[in-house]
Amino acid sequence: MKAEAAQPDPNSRSVRGERGPGEPAFDASAFEAGLDRDRPNTWIGWRRRTLVLAALLGCLAVFSLVRWLAAGPQLDGVWQADADGRLVLGHSKLPALVAHQGRALREIQGASGLATAVDARILHRASRWQPDEVARAEQIAQQRAWSQALDSGAIQLRFTDGSAVTLTPAPRAYVGLGLLFWPLLGLALMVYLLGVVLVLARPQPGSLLFLAMALCQALNLVSVAVETTPGPGLPAADWLTALSWRVVLDLGTAAAALQAWTLSPRRLPYAGLAAAAAWLTLPAWLLLAQAGAPGTAGELGAVGSLWWWAQGACLGLAGAALAAIGHSYRLEPNPYALVMRRYAAIAVLAFTAATAAVAWTADLPDTGAIVAEGVSVGWALSFAVLLLTVPALGRSQQLLREFALLAGISTVATALDLLFIAGFSMGSTTSLTISVFTALALYAGVRQWLVSHLLASSLLTTERTFDRLYRAAREVQLGPARYTAVLGALLCDLFEPLEVQQVERVPARARIMGQGAALVVPLRRTDEDEARAGALVLRFAGRGQRLFTIDDARLADRVVDQLRSAVAYDQAVERGRAEERLRIAQDLHDDIGARLLTLMYQAQSREMEDYIRHTLQDLKTLTRGLAAAEQRLSHAAAEWKADLTQRLAAAHASLGWHVDHDQDVLLTVVQWSALTRVLRELVSNALYHGHATRVDVDFLLEGGALTLQVADDGEGLEPEAWAHGLGLGGVRKRVKLLGGQVAWRENKPQGIVCAVRVPDFCGRG
Repeated sequence: MKAEAAQPDPNSRSVRGERGPGEPAFDASAFEAGLDRDRPNTWIGWRRRTLVLAALLGCLAVFSLVRWLAAGPQLDGVWQADADGRLVLGHSKLPALVAHQGRALREIQGASGLATAVDARILHRASRWQPDEVARAEQIAQQRAWSQALDSGAIQLRFTDGSAVTLTPAPRAYVGLGLLFWPLLGLALMVYLLGVVLVLARPQPGSLLFLAMALCQALNLVSVAVETTPGPGLPAADWLTALSWRVVLDLGTAAAALQAWTLSPRRLPYAGLAAAAAWLTLPAWLLLAQAGAPGTAGELGAVGSLWWWAQGACLGLAGAALAAIGHSYRLEPNPYALVMRRYAAIAVLAFTAATAAVAWTADLPDTGAIVAEGVSVGWALSFAVLLLTVPALGRSQQLLREFALLAGISTVATALDLLFIAGFSMGSTTSLTISVFTALALYAGVRQWLVSHLLASSLLTTERTFDRLYRAAREVQLGPARYTAVLGALLCDLFEPLEVQQVERVPARARIMGQGAALVVPLRRTDEDEARAGALVLRFAGRGQRLFTIDDARLADRVVDQLRSAVAYDQAVERGRAEERLRIAQDLHDDIGARLLTLMYQAQSREMEDYIRHTLQDLKTLTRGLAAAEQRLSHAAAEWKADLTQRLAAAHASLGWHVDHDQDVLLTVVQWSALTRVLRELVSNALYHGHATRVDVDFLLEGGALTLQVADDGEGLEPEAWAHGLGLGGVRKRVKLLGGQVAWRENKPQGIVCAVRVPDFCGRG
C-alpha cells in the first residue's frame, strides 16, 4: 500500500504496498504466528528464578572485585607529570611525604631489594589507548613493579635530588577507590542485567547476541573502572587492563553486532559466512598479539604497531556491521534497520574520533595520559548508553530523546575537557569544571529549544488528530459497516505506514512487533466481535523513517476505543429507534388498523370496500417494515412486487419486474423505507400523472452498487422542465439519504424513465 493512500479495503484480506526489486512480500502468517507467542505478563517460574540467580551472580562478582581492590595496598598521594616527562609528587597527606612535595621521583624499591626506574609513563593507566608499543611495555612494567613493591609491605621512594623515604602502604579501603569507580561499576552491572532480562523476555538468537555485546561492554566498563582508581599502580594489570583483553572485548562486541544485523530485521544471503568471518577475527587478533608482544620471536617488526592493528580490526568489523545494516535497509525499508544504521554510524564516528585524539596527543607527556584516560572513560560510557537505549526503541520517544540528549552533552563535555587540557594546557580540575558548566549551559539551551519546537509540533499534531478522529467517528456513526475502512484510513493517516494488512489473530490490545517495525491493532467493534474481527498490521511508520513506540500503541488503543464508542452510540440510538418504530407500528396496527377494518365492514359500496382493503394492505406492509430492524433484499423485493402488482392491477396497468443481485444483503430500516417509498412514488406518478398502462422496474445490485430504473409508457414529456413538488422532491431526498443520485429522462417512443444509482449501497448500513 502506498503511504499516501493507505486505506484497507474491508472486502479484501490483503493490501500490499509498493516494493522495489528484491523486497519480500508481506507475510501475514508470520505476524499471526508472532501473535501466538505472547510474552509473559509476569515474571514467574524459571524466568524469575533465572533472573534472580543472574543478579546474585553479578552482584557477587562486583562485591568480590570491590573487596579485593579495597584490601589492596596504596600510598596516599597525587602524582603529576612535568614538562620533561618525570613523575612529580603533587601533594600527600602522609607526614613522611609532605617534605617531598614538588620533587621528581627517580626510582622505587620494594622489600625484595630490586630497584625500578619510574617516569611519567606510569601515569598512563589506559594501556588500551597507548599507541606506542615501547611506551606501553614500559608503563606496564613500571606499574607491575609499583604494585609488587606495595605488595611486599615496604616501598622506598628515591627522588632525583638524592633524598629517599621508606613507607609502609596502608589498605586502599572503599574510599580509596575513587568517585568515578562506583558509577562505572554500577553501569557495568546495569548493562549486564539488561542483557539477561532481554534474553529471558525474548529467548531468540538476536537476544543472545545482544547479551554477548552487553557482557563484553560490561567487562569493558569494569576494566575502565579499575583504571580510574587513584595511584600509579594497577591491580590485575596483567590481564584486566591489558591491550589484548580489551581489544577482544571490542572485537566481540563488533562481531556480535555484525551477526545480529545479518539476521535481523531480515536475514541477509551471506549471514553465515559473514558471522564466521567476524568471529574468526578474535583468535586471529590473539595470535597477532602474541606474535607482536615484546620478548617474542616476532616482536614489533613482524607485525607493526599492535595498537594500530587493533584499531584497524575494530573499525573494519564496525564498518562491516554498518554496511550490513545499510544493505538490509536497502532491501527492505525497515525503520529498525535505519535506526541501527544511525547507531552504528555514531559508534564508528566516536571510535574514529577517539583514535584520532589519542594518536594526536600520544607524544605529549603531560597530557597524553589524561587524554587517553578521558577517551577510555568517554568511549565506554557513550557505547554503554547506546546499548541501554536499544531495548527502549519501542518505548517512549521522549525517553529516547532525553537519553540521546544526555549522551550527546556528556560527549561534548568529555571533548571540551580533552581540548582544554591538550590545547590550552589547563589543569585537570580547571578544565573539568569549565567543561561541565559549559556542557550544562549548552544542555539547558538546547533542551529548551527542542522542547519549544517539539511542543508546537505536538499541538498541531493533537489538533489534527482530534479533527481526524472526530470525522472518523462521524463516518462510523453514519455507516457502521465501514468501521474497518474508516479505522484503517485513520491509522494510516496518523502513523503513515508503508504497508498495511489484515490478519486473523487478535491481540487483547494494540501491540508492537518486530522491534518496533510493526504495530498490530485489533479491529473488533464491540466486545462480541472479539473472536471474529481480526486485526490490522501496520509496518514501517513514518514512511519507513521511524519505529513504532509504546506511545503509538496507546494512541491506537485510544482510537479504537473512540471508534468503538461511536459504534456503541450508533447501536444505542438504533435500539432506541427500533423500540420507537415498534411502538409506532403496534399503535398503527392496533388503533388505525382496527378502525380501517371497521370502516371496511361498514362500506356502502364495493369501490369503497376495495379502497379500504388496499389501504389496510399498505398499512400492513408499513407496520411490518417498521417492526423489523432489518430484512433481506429478496424478501423485500417480493413484497415490493406484490404491492406494485396489486396497485397496477387496480389501475388496469401491467408490471414488468426484473430483479438481479449478486448478494442477498440485509436492508436496514432506512434503506427499506427509502426504496419502498421511492418505488411507490414513482409508480403513483406514472399512474395518476402519466396515465401509464405499463410500468417496468429493473433492480440491479452488483459489486455493492445499486441501480434502480422505473420506466413507463405514459404521457410525460420534457422532465427537465418539471417543477418538483413534494412527490419528486421526496424521491430526491430519499435517494440522497442513501448516498445516491436520481435523474429523469424521456422514454422513447413514449413515457418517462427514472434512473436511481447508489454507488456504495452495501457500505452505507
